Amino acid sequence: MKMDNRNVLWLRDVTLKDVHLVGGKNASLGEMLNVLSFKGINVPDGFVVTANAYFRFIDFNNLREKIEEVIASIDVKDVEDLQRKAGVIRALIREGKFPEKMEREILSYYRALGEKYNMENVDVAVRSSATAEDLPDASFAGQQDTYLNIKGESALLDAVKRCFASLFTARAISYRESFGFDHFKVGISVGIQKMVRSDLGASGVCFSLDTETGFENVVLITGIYGLGELIVGGEVVPDEFLVFKPTLKKGYKAIIEKKLGDKEKKLIYTDDGEGTVVDIVPEKEREKFCLSDEEVLKLADWVLKIEEHYSNLYGRWCPMDVEWAKDGISGELFVVQARPETVQSRKDRSKLTVYKIELSPEEKNKKLLLKGTAVGSKIASGKVRKLSSPENASSFNEGEILVAEITDPDWEPIMKKAAAIITERGGRTCHAAIVARELGVPAVVGAKSALDVLENGQTVTVSCAEGSDGYVYEGAVPYSVEEVDISEIPEVKTPIMFNVATPDKAFELSFLPNEGVGLAREEFIINNYIGIHPLALIHFDFIEKEDSEIAELIKEKTFGYDNPVDYYVDKLSYGIAKIAAAFYPKPVIVRFSDFKSNEYANLLGGSHFEPKEENPMLGWRGASRYYSEKFKEAFGLECIAIKRVREEMGLDNVIVMIPFCRTPEEGKKVLNVMEEYGLERGKNSLKVYVMCEIPSNVILAEQFSEIFDGFSIGSNDLTQLTLGLDRDSELVASIYDERNDAVKFMVATVIDKAKKLGRKVGICGQAPSDYPEFAEFLVEKGIDTISINPDALLKTRKAVAEIERKLKLD
Repeated sequence: MKMDNRNVLWLRDVTLKDVHLVGGKNASLGEMLNVLSFKGINVPDGFVVTANAYFRFIDFNNLREKIEEVIASIDVKDVEDLQRKAGVIRALIREGKFPEKMEREILSYYRALGEKYNMENVDVAVRSSATAEDLPDASFAGQQDTYLNIKGESALLDAVKRCFASLFTARAISYRESFGFDHFKVGISVGIQKMVRSDLGASGVCFSLDTETGFENVVLITGIYGLGELIVGGEVVPDEFLVFKPTLKKGYKAIIEKKLGDKEKKLIYTDDGEGTVVDIVPEKEREKFCLSDEEVLKLADWVLKIEEHYSNLYGRWCPMDVEWAKDGISGELFVVQARPETVQSRKDRSKLTVYKIELSPEEKNKKLLLKGTAVGSKIASGKVRKLSSPENASSFNEGEILVAEITDPDWEPIMKKAAAIITERGGRTCHAAIVARELGVPAVVGAKSALDVLENGQTVTVSCAEGSDGYVYEGAVPYSVEEVDISEIPEVKTPIMFNVATPDKAFELSFLPNEGVGLAREEFIINNYIGIHPLALIHFDFIEKEDSEIAELIKEKTFGYDNPVDYYVDKLSYGIAKIAAAFYPKPVIVRFSDFKSNEYANLLGGSHFEPKEENPMLGWRGASRYYSEKFKEAFGLECIAIKRVREEMGLDNVIVMIPFCRTPEEGKKVLNVMEEYGLERGKNSLKVYVMCEIPSNVILAEQFSEIFDGFSIGSNDLTQLTLGLDRDSELVASIYDERNDAVKFMVATVIDKAKKLGRKVGICGQAPSDYPEFAEFLVEKGIDTISINPDALLKTRKAVAEIERKLKLD
């Protein structure tokens, strides 16, 4: 009998060529068993009930005309009507009987699978696989059902029928109608695989790109304890891991970010071993990541191999969505599903739409109602509509903000009508996040207490344009939308770099024309991602004795860490690594922390370690801190973080920079301290730059050039100190101007000296971002690089292109 006529096939007899017969999921599993298992990827064995069997089942029970009649009467815009009639169709299918021959075939394969594993009633996962799903250009992900821990012949046959019936859930009918698919041109196959005992281990999802920005050089891995259904359902916030592909391929420990999820619940087998039940995860387990670093790297390596294989098959880059499971008995990892990613990979990269909240930081704090995980990068306003179930769909109006505890595929017809989505639970790979991305709707997931805080009819603004955190503001908050056509951004000869404030925006910024990062400020990472004074972590015993309230807050922030110092190094290294990875292999200049004493005092525990200074702007800051016995240990943590980024993660494009270095002697002291902590200038090609922001840096440029590899002009402080004014004082604000002749003289002088000395010289201050004419002045003087705020990219490049044209630079 030809394969195309068979009812049942072993997975190992299936490849991607058989999508029409076994659907996307099963074709992918067969492909991996056939090809990728030889590359060390574990895939559980199993068999497939083909789409032929589904159509024969439909015709054997005379269901085709009955189903067509019901579908013809459905108003898909009427959610209640859609749900009711979808239920009628599913009942017709579940009540059908298998042809006798087909039933014998299914059971004979099930028995053979049991013999392989020495089990009479082998426990299996029964997964639906529609023949039009999981193609590179269309996603039917999550539209059909999966049943776990199915044991015994009658249970298996019932699960297969339920999978057949799931082709006609409300969300599947609505989805096919939306994309114009003929309901009987789509068949359904059912995959039956040996269950991986992840109920005793862990499971999750991997993507071979960043799901929010489409940045292709990372693998995103999410994971929870127990079976994987809760991660898609959004029942729990998972652990998250980001692995950088280019340095992973070189053999580095390329984990560039780790986030501990709450993992409060897990799905496990019932006591009688039939079906599943939700259980509570003990607190000690929640404090730990569900995967070791070695397991994360192994999964990332597998995802790379899968992506490479599929990209070769399709003849273009094909990012992948991969489900994994860890067997709690054997400790082995398995891939249980793989399909092409279909949202970010289809985006038009020739244009960039930028949403921006038009509020001051103070106004944001006043209006902030909720915070969660951002999905997408858009902003939307609308009236709140809280729903406890998709059965209440009739009360939901087009353009409202959907607020729910969690969503599942039954919610999709409602989600299509929403201006934005807010859920109390879920992470970046939960159902609500996946559908929101596909619909292009902003969503904030994991926004705890949303149902309590928000009221029906209340106007709110949902913002996903401010990094990885999503915010819900009271009222219709003003925001701007700007579309940038990348083809209209002119080419320039002078390298234009970015000043990057936050790691969360780095992947998105990497798509814009750039030559790397001229200034990545550590203090932004410390303030926004750590929030604790480093000495309060180093001397935590002292804090516990002196300030129990602060100690409790620190414990809460460092949840999951036995040693609070590790929290500081981890968060700082991950923040730096994310920026470095976004622009790799282009240079990324990371400036060591440049907080003033009053700013350090605002961090948790900071008041116990910081002096009170009359003028912190001119006091204990920058280089003078790093070699001081009062701060040296804290600076050492910064050095350890940089060393980890460069040497463990392989991001050797990081250049470090010393701020506010008053004398060459200070510079030498800082270099000595860096060396104590394993950061030696020149070792592993490490370059060390110095900020040129004090007149002494210009006057003694020859001496500074002997100990540093380059200069970066900080026009903010250089203006302040050249003109002798406090740039924080509104009383003299009118005098503060980087375009003053005295400031320009200082800038021109150091550029000229650096050129003669063979040292690199760039600028990272605010001036070229604010004043295109200042950028023109810099180009005239022959500056090596200009680093600007990203929002000034278009006007700065236009100004630079124009002056280059006038100067006829080659």
